[in-house]
Amino acid sequence: MGVGIDAVDVDRFRATLDRRPALRQRLFTEAEQTYADRAADPTERLAARFAAKEATMKALGVGIGAFPFTDVEVVRHHPEAPELVLHRSAAALAERAGVGRWHLSLTHTGSMALASVAAERVAPVGPPAAGPPVAGTAGG
Repeated sequence: MGVGIDAVDVDRFRATLDRRPALRQRLFTEAEQTYADRAADPTERLAARFAAKEATMKALGVGIGAFPFTDVEVVRHHPEAPELVLHRSAAALAERAGVGRWHLSLTHTGSMALASVAAERVAPVGPPAAGPPVAGTAGG
């Protein structure tokens, strides 16, 4: 259905969070913050999660402001790969678009965090298209 990618400069993101500490609660769920805080440098993990949230918006074809950042959550159950979980308005938007499965890839270094998101449509959206009957399905 859609693909999104985003890159975040870790040092710039760190400076932003240092200047505006309340931003952390606005951008990340408690679970995301707890997970990040277990690392020597939590900013790398937070930057990757922020990139995932923006990539999710791109995959859905919407921009910033379509839903709160905390409506998209990156969860990780070791040793499994990270997954996207959508809540509230983001979940409703994805449901209306017919998204039934998400694919997420994250990577980060000390200087850059990247996320790639693919939204897979698994259910048809809207009424079925009208067309000729399929052979073998007509009565008679």
